[in-house]
Amino acid sequence: MNQREVEIAEKLFRTKYAQLGKKERHVVHHLAERTHIAKNVTQELSEKLTFGQKLADKVAIFGGSWTFISIFAVVLIVWIILNSFILINYEKSFDPYPYILLNLFLSMLAAIQAPIILMSQNRQAYKDRLSAEHDYEVNLKAELEILTLHEKIDLLRETQWNELISIQQEQLKLLSKLTKEPNSKK
Repeated sequence: MNQREVEIAEKLFRTKYAQLGKKERHVVHHLAERTHIAKNVTQELSEKLTFGQKLADKVAIFGGSWTFISIFAVVLIVWIILNSFILINYEKSFDPYPYILLNLFLSMLAAIQAPIILMSQNRQAYKDRLSAEHDYEVNLKAELEILTLHEKIDLLRETQWNELISIQQEQLKLLSKLTKEPNSKK
């Protein structure tokens, strides 16, 4: 914390620097240093992912795709047709109707796939939360920069008005002098 940060906090937030939250202090620091605050949160998180997290994301992406649904539908249809065909022709199949073995495989797939997809969704929610927090910081800094620019423009405009008024008063004095001089010559 330096004096400039304290001044910015008191001027723009109208509060003491120590009373600001962590995000607001971060923004004040960047304002004082005149540095960028924007960054790619998603890329930073992606670089820190473990092998298991990357695998979970790939499973979630594939598990929620039309490719997976299509393959899954084909496997189910083939399984049912194959077992029904063997049952009809040979009166014995490896998984007779009501396809208990198929139900077991489907249950195991669901039991494994669901937590993996949930892990991926939790990580995505975490990314979204970080991204929203970062967006807040960027928006806050932009808003404060705009306020500062408005103050500078208002100050400039006020200075210009004062200069114009003083010039106008000087012109009025000169004009009144000029109007009095010809009268005195007559």
